Amino acid sequence: MFESLDFLYTPVEDAAAVARAYEGLGATYLWRVRAFGTVVACVRLSESGPAVLLAEHLHESCAIPVYRVPDYGAAVAELRAAGVRELLESGIPHGPLASWRAPAGGRIAVYELTRPEAEHRFDGRFDD
Repeated sequence: MFESLDFLYTPVEDAAAVARAYEGLGATYLWRVRAFGTVVACVRLSESGPAVLLAEHLHESCAIPVYRVPDYGAAVAELRAAGVRELLESGIPHGPLASWRAPAGGRIAVYELTRPEAEHRFDGRFDD
């Protein structure tokens, strides 16, 4: 079902401050967007690894790994058939997203890349 680990959706209180701290460690600070009553920033720690999304609206205690799947509908059906707990469906700019409580705790998410243009849509944007 899983193609690649594309994002670590990370809860933070101050996305700008955390992004600058990562930047001080050599990360590339790509963007920061204020929308829908929250702020999300994006940093890359390496060229090949997942992007780190720093999200002020998340209320989890740890980062949520977000895996790309080839077919969102099929993946959600498979998850439901497997009896996953707390399946929540929403979306990110890249496409539809579903997250659930992992067997060891925390959350895991899957999404389908239905809007590939979103990958660089916010590059260089830094909202106040």
